Amino acid sequence: MAAGRRSAGLRLCATVFLLDMAFCKGFVEDLDESFKDNRKDDIWLVDFYAPWCGHCKKLEPIWNEVGLEMKNIGSPVKVGKMDATSYSSIASEFGVRGYPTIKLLKGDLAYNYRGPRTKDDIIEFAHRVSGALIRPLPSQQMFEHVQKRHRVFFVYIGGESPLKEKYIDAASELIVYTYFFSASEEVVPEYVTLKERPAVLVFKDETYFVYDEYEDGDLSSWINRERFQNYLTMDGFLLYELGDTGKLVANS
Repeated sequence: MAAGRRSAGLRLCATVFLLDMAFCKGFVEDLDESFKDNRKDDIWLVDFYAPWCGHCKKLEPIWNEVGLEMKNIGSPVKVGKMDATSYSSIASEFGVRGYPTIKLLKGDLAYNYRGPRTKDDIIEFAHRVSGALIRPLPSQQMFEHVQKRHRVFFVYIGGESPLKEKYIDAASELIVYTYFFSASEEVVPEYVTLKERPAVLVFKDETYFVYDEYEDGDLSSWINRERFQNYLTMDGFLLYELGDTGKLVANS
């Protein structure tokens, strides 16, 4: 009897698991050749995969959870997946070179995701890239909210200027990694001291740093170096990113 009950319990658990998986899959669209012509009116988060790829199989349940979560929170971003081996010409047009490749497609723009393949990290990427390139901070309360939510973020202070144009250019390249904001000087904390305006600042590690063109060089390169906290738990993804920036990594 006990063995029978255990067997029935296992069958029930397996059934519930399969139903959960099927439910989550319902929020991820299987994409085909029509996607190329029909996608531009929407923002898409797409997993380009190969059926034989082990990493792709590992990502699949996480991807289904991403689709469910994005639906539950009312995100405008649609979640899909495409067999890049069956639709290789479309995958090639989007610059897919390996599997799995995660991209956010927004109009004519395609943003690559290179972070950890976790539900929360992928969703955070989708929120960041699908929104405004430069987000305004109209009040001190909004600034404080952003400061609590993000460990690292950049802020432009000032009006129209060549520096602002460089900031916009840098944001368009690096939005895949970090957040960019604009604010008036009255909005930032009182402890912030600026020698001149306009200015670009990075807030991290409970302090801030001001970009200096003469000491720091190219703005995009400076942002790419400063988008990391000073003290981090190192993993493979982070080590790869740090290597790309040229930022020095000290052994503990």
